[in-house]
Amino acid sequence: MKWTASLFLRLLVLLMLAAGSNVALAQTQGAVETNGAQPEAGPARTSDPDIVAEQGEKIAWIRERAEILQARVAGNADNDAVLVEIRTELDALARDLIAAGVSFRPRLAAINARLDEIGPSRGEGEPAEPETLARERQSLTEEKSHINALLGEAERLSLRVTRLIEEIAQTRRALFSSSLSRRYDISSALSPDVWHDARTETRKLKNAVSSWFVFMLRYKLNSALLAALFASAAAAVLFIGGRKIIGQLGKPDPARAEPSYLARLSVSFWSTVLPSLSLVAFLGATYFFYSYFGLLRSDIAQMMAGLFTVVAVLFAVWSLLHSVYAPALPNWRMVPVSDSGARLLLGLTFLMVLVTGVDHLASRINQVLGSPLTLTVAKSLVYTVLVGVLLGIIGLVLPRTRKDGSPPSRWATLSRAVIFLLAGGTIAAALLGYIGLARFIAQQVVVTGAILATMYLGYQSSSAVSDIGAFGRTGLGRFLDRKYQIDEATKDQLGLVFGMLINLLVLAIGLPLIFLQWGFQWGDIEAWTYNAANELRIGSISISLVGIVTGIVVFLLGYFGTRVFQRWLDGKVMARGRVDPGLRNSIGTAVGYAGIALAGLVAISAAGLDLSNLALVAGALSLGIGFGLQNIVNNFVSGLILLAERPFKVGDWIVASGVEGSVKKISVRATEVETFQRQTVIVPNSLLINASVANWTHRNKLGRVEVKVGASYESDPRRVQELLLEIVRAQPNVLKNPEPVVLFLGFGVSSLDFELRAFLADITSQSAFLNEVRFQIFERFKAEGIDLPYTQPTGLVRPVAPLV
Repeated sequence: MKWTASLFLRLLVLLMLAAGSNVALAQTQGAVETNGAQPEAGPARTSDPDIVAEQGEKIAWIRERAEILQARVAGNADNDAVLVEIRTELDALARDLIAAGVSFRPRLAAINARLDEIGPSRGEGEPAEPETLARERQSLTEEKSHINALLGEAERLSLRVTRLIEEIAQTRRALFSSSLSRRYDISSALSPDVWHDARTETRKLKNAVSSWFVFMLRYKLNSALLAALFASAAAAVLFIGGRKIIGQLGKPDPARAEPSYLARLSVSFWSTVLPSLSLVAFLGATYFFYSYFGLLRSDIAQMMAGLFTVVAVLFAVWSLLHSVYAPALPNWRMVPVSDSGARLLLGLTFLMVLVTGVDHLASRINQVLGSPLTLTVAKSLVYTVLVGVLLGIIGLVLPRTRKDGSPPSRWATLSRAVIFLLAGGTIAAALLGYIGLARFIAQQVVVTGAILATMYLGYQSSSAVSDIGAFGRTGLGRFLDRKYQIDEATKDQLGLVFGMLINLLVLAIGLPLIFLQWGFQWGDIEAWTYNAANELRIGSISISLVGIVTGIVVFLLGYFGTRVFQRWLDGKVMARGRVDPGLRNSIGTAVGYAGIALAGLVAISAAGLDLSNLALVAGALSLGIGFGLQNIVNNFVSGLILLAERPFKVGDWIVASGVEGSVKKISVRATEVETFQRQTVIVPNSLLINASVANWTHRNKLGRVEVKVGASYESDPRRVQELLLEIVRAQPNVLKNPEPVVLFLGFGVSSLDFELRAFLADITSQSAFLNEVRFQIFERFKAEGIDLPYTQPTGLVRPVAPLV
């Protein structure tokens, strides 16, 4: 944008001036003798010899421009659009005045420093000073007085510009209020003279169009046909090429019983956008070539532009409404309404938009033909009453549009009440003669309502994209999966990011359009955006959104640049140098931390934050650490390390400091671990950093389990091995690679000892696995006649047969 480039250039100039002033000040200080003697006289040093003259001319030009704009404000007190243009230019003048004042600071600092070096003039009885030194003092004093005078002039102009901006704001508020509160005599609009004026205007329109049409047929027929051919070709190329690209995305499948919201949204989007763009291309090309070949008069050009705009909007709205309500395909309907309700709402909503479009075209024609006021009032009266009646009918239809026939929800009842209120207010305002107020309400109902409905669809789209697993089912998600083989978690994170971007896009487009409908101009929106982006004040704190975004972008560039450098250093430099892998890992980690720290510092500086404030905070922290906050800081830093390195994450199964369980939360001071008895244990982060931590699910959930089994000495070891392998291979969670094994561990006191080892795809399910395997081992051993040994209890005496 223009203001961005202008701001960048001004900042660049200010930085150059500040650098130059520092050099000049250093040179001036270098001329002072270290023994305290009187400095020698010399010429006044300045960062830019022409800065005073240049800024003086600029301030004079601003003064002249402000006088011109003040005269324009007085002459255009009833033209809101011109007032907005003047206000935008005044905002630019105010910024120029601030920049002019700032540009004097380096020169004033240099002058004050030099005057301090020279010192005051000699008094009576003191030795005379060199004449050159006195001349330099006088020259610097005069220059300082001139700069102060210019600064005073800039301050007075700034106040004048500010008052003029406030005057424009008050004038615009008065204009808006008068347009809504003005009352017309509708009896004159209903008199027979209106019908006479209407017939007169119709004849004028017919004569204008027919004369132009006859002229074109007689003298410009070939050009008109050529323009139509070019326009048709442009629309055909766009439509046919788009059809080939999107394929069947714009066509709903009637056989699909329950399409997802994203599928319905995709069909609605493409079935609306592609035909609408094709029609816009045809109408735009037609207007362009008609104008290029000289086929349009000024009046015909204005009326044709209005007609083409209305046709394009009506076609796009019809396509969107038809895809949203889907009267013939209830499975693809995007709103929960019944079939009859969908047909009624489709017809009524489009009819209301059609009435609005016809009113807009009629207003353009009345403006071109210079129609009388009574005809304009009559037209507006009919338009507002029709919109109010249609809106009331929609309110009657809306509560009966639930699919299951249940009573309407609370929101439906509230919406019905609001619709009736707007409909009654529109009709009442029109019949009472407040045509401006009635038109404003009708316009907000139709246009602002359409914008809000579209924003709601965008919000629903972002919610659908952000759902778990939804992004992976989209075309973009499948493409990324095929190309980069990303996992489900990453795809869900991308879906969340895309959902946030859709919400930001909806707000960035929808809010300005709503503001435009509410009487604001593009100049207002541009001024708000500039002020909010450059200086958003909260009390005494000033926040620059541009600076924050710049800092984030700089940090991201530094972060990804560091990662690229790490890979290059590890793969291209250290790998070829046959550096020890451990040393390579250490160097790569150190480079990563150093690069991220540097990127953070540069980002903070780019965001406009003062690093000296960070030094004060660091000093306060060091003082607190010295007074007994070592443990808190230790846990805090350990928490930051855990969050950065991620040795475990929420949901992992860990064993640490005598605690075994699932990680529920990682904070900067402690980590919450939930044991398998549902006991929550708060473990300080320093213990997790300074001690060993076993993580069963660090990179994946793959893990090995062991089952120890004993068999009697009468058993066949080979048969025992076969049975154990059969049992474990039949389990669904066991991996085939690595395959299960059975080890013959040795000969026990009363048993042959075996150990069954198997790898599970999900180690968190080992309890159920071990339980089932032990049951089956007991059952199979019993069926095969294999005895499970037991230890004979101490002190058990077998009964002895009596002696005969």
